[in-house]
Amino acid sequence: MTLDELKLNYRRTFESDDGKVVLEDLKKRCYFMQTTHQPADPNESAFLEGQRFVILNILHFIETNKKDISNE
Repeated sequence: MTLDELKLNYRRTFESDDGKVVLEDLKKRCYFMQTTHQPADPNESAFLEGQRFVILNILHFIETNKKDISNE
């Protein structure tokens, strides 16, 4: 599978009705719109930021695929 095919699969998955619900749930559970900094515990900060990174990666794949398609 190519990277472009994988991006398209992400887009199809997370732009479906069910995928939108799942993505919104993941955003809430993975601190997407919240700070992940834990002043007393750098390990917890790193763990929470790792969760947040997953959502950022999903959104990046969806957005870059939209841009690629619109440029064709």
